[in-house]
Amino acid sequence: MRLRALLETDALGLRLLGGDEELDRSVRGVMTTDLKDPSRYLTGGELVLTGLAWHRDATDSEPFVRILSGAGVAGLAAGEAELGAIPDDLIEACRRHRLPLFAVNETVAFATITEHVVRQVSGERAGDLAAVVDRHRRLMTSGPAGGGPEVVLDLLGSDLDLHAWVLSPTGRQIAGAGAPLSGPAGAELAGLHLAAVRSGRRAPHRATVDGVTYSLFPVRNHGRGTGPASRDVRESVLSDWLLAVEADAGDWPAARLDLLQGVTQLIAVERDRRDAARTVRRRLAQEVLELVQAGAPPAEIAARLRVATPVLLPGLGSAPHWQVVVARVEWDEPDAPGGAGSGIAGGPVAQALLEEILVDPAVTGPDSADRIAVAHSGDEAIALVPLPALADALPEADEAEAEGETPKADPALHADALLAAVRAPLSAGLADDGRLTLGVSASVHSAEGLRGALEEARHARRVAAARPGRVCAAGHHELASHVLLLPFVPDDVRRAFTARLLDPLRDYDRRHRAELIPTLEAFLDCDGSWTRCAARLHLHVNTLRYRIGRIEQLTGRDLSRLEDKLDFFLALRMS
Repeated sequence: MRLRALLETDALGLRLLGGDEELDRSVRGVMTTDLKDPSRYLTGGELVLTGLAWHRDATDSEPFVRILSGAGVAGLAAGEAELGAIPDDLIEACRRHRLPLFAVNETVAFATITEHVVRQVSGERAGDLAAVVDRHRRLMTSGPAGGGPEVVLDLLGSDLDLHAWVLSPTGRQIAGAGAPLSGPAGAELAGLHLAAVRSGRRAPHRATVDGVTYSLFPVRNHGRGTGPASRDVRESVLSDWLLAVEADAGDWPAARLDLLQGVTQLIAVERDRRDAARTVRRRLAQEVLELVQAGAPPAEIAARLRVATPVLLPGLGSAPHWQVVVARVEWDEPDAPGGAGSGIAGGPVAQALLEEILVDPAVTGPDSADRIAVAHSGDEAIALVPLPALADALPEADEAEAEGETPKADPALHADALLAAVRAPLSAGLADDGRLTLGVSASVHSAEGLRGALEEARHARRVAAARPGRVCAAGHHELASHVLLLPFVPDDVRRAFTARLLDPLRDYDRRHRAELIPTLEAFLDCDGSWTRCAARLHLHVNTLRYRIGRIEQLTGRDLSRLEDKLDFFLALRMS
């Protein structure tokens, strides 16, 4: 039954105090409590009845409501007999957590409400209960441990005609039954799911992509954190999987929702099992990292790398090249009273996220990260990424052409390419209070180079951190370029410099639609070549000369001088 049906039953005497947009939540049971922490007795979907005996002052409401919301209850009904009126702090806490709140008239007994809910819920569930129990039994006996998530998804397809996919937080397909989702569709669904989770909306989340409606169910990673009621959503939002079902679950009966909840729990068990398999790789990365940071002799680091190589690159005869990737996830301090949610450990969050980012987005399946070793130190995550020996992976172009072969692609990681496919969904998960910054080192071929590679990756990450945006990356090649310096120019100096050179041009463009700024950008990009710039802009050379002359007149600069060209170039980069 729905909360709306309870409100419409006059005999129950309920009065809505907040949460009218959540009245379509399903009620699967009822529980009466006056405990300050009733989480151990909650399973989700309950209407919680309370006489408010736990309420002593205004600070009690926030933790009580946070526990109920984290446990997934359907709504809260508070009796007026104890305090005479529902406290404002309780109403405000429920509003913050999007938890529907009802006032129960002192003339109505909690037993009356309990009896009504139990009677209604029991009647609605009776018809489908046998089928649900049977399907759960089949899922438990032939589920993930016996064949992976695909077995569960196949059962959903055969029994309920539901097409479903398990996706990573970046939209990469972990498992699916039938035709795979396209990469863009998976990324869009992941972004919509992360945005819904961050907004506090109750799952399942409805999403439409390319005209197809999906229902998105979170797959909680129970190996992280102590329990739903005690976890800040930001601790897991960037690492939890999701189940995308091609259907609209808005009108599903409670029995079918129960079944899908069971499916996500089975997949979560498989997720925890696969995470446990990463323990060896994480330990190897941690050991190497500790040796590098402690300044251990290269011979000792090399010995540890020889142990890591067979685990990360099984069957590889020679020692690989290595790259280091450093990532950091940072959250703004929350505005909630009491600083609720502060003190999130950034290292484990960045570690789980970096393990996902380093997987080729075109590769499906949960075991495609077997060659990635990620450790965390403080708030940083540090990945040790093995590469095939570059001499084997990149034959000289002339040798390849002589043999009629195509030169192999560069196996090294590049900062801009790493985040291209995942920037949109991760930005949704970071919302307006989180940032991900990432730095990538050059490849090194020996233990002696790892310490320098680590520092190089850290410097690159700091360059990325100085840029605007929620998801930023920088590579080692930027450390020998002007782009290393630009982010560290003080804001007031940056604004004064760009305003002096560019504001006259922007004002002129606004008044005359002259496109002087695009012309200047193209002219510098063409290294001052009149013919190439005119061709790019589809202008006659004389028209181009007129525009450049106007730029020089407005700014008092001479674009034939290297110094003035450089000033314009830097001003455009900093604007």
